Amino acid sequence: MVLRFRATQGAPSNYRFLGPEPPDHAIGRSCGGLTSKLHLVSDGKGRMLGAVLTGGNVNDTTMMAETMDTIRVPRAERGRPRTRPDRVLADKGYPSRANRAWLSRRRIKATIPKKRDQVSNRRRKGSSGGRPPTFDPGIYKGRNVVERCFNRLKQWRGIAMRSDKTARNYMAAVHLASTLIWLKTSFSNTT
Repeated sequence: MVLRFRATQGAPSNYRFLGPEPPDHAIGRSCGGLTSKLHLVSDGKGRMLGAVLTGGNVNDTTMMAETMDTIRVPRAERGRPRTRPDRVLADKGYPSRANRAWLSRRRIKATIPKKRDQVSNRRRKGSSGGRPPTFDPGIYKGRNVVERCFNRLKQWRGIAMRSDKTARNYMAAVHLASTLIWLKTSFSNTT
């Protein structure tokens, strides 16, 4: 005997509030539906230094400065925490002129590949297109560290699936997971 259940297609929604998501949820509409995006900065060992959570409709290039401003690394001796890295390795989502100017104002070296359309626009302008930014492919090979940081964080099912409704709870889970990753990598390097 096969039991068949009636599908709920066509039934009224069980949500009471059908408007846009409140801002404290950090959920936005993207191509895949309602999603969120975690913008993250990691160190050379793949440990999170800072993160910002936005809706899925926010692009990466506009969030670079805000994400970099979340870095706070305490010093071993007395003094203010360190907030500025020596170098930034970023993918093709970040090569805007505003990001490069922001990094140069803060005296941070950048290794960001140029997009194909930016290279063609520079060529089209000729000598008035300006000097192309420097790019070292050898240094850029280390960029996969941030992807490994994301992979470690997303081993936690709640972080990978965003099961928390509010951004506060989700970021608490991200910070808890990153703290455990910091502890694991700190103790595994000393033994």
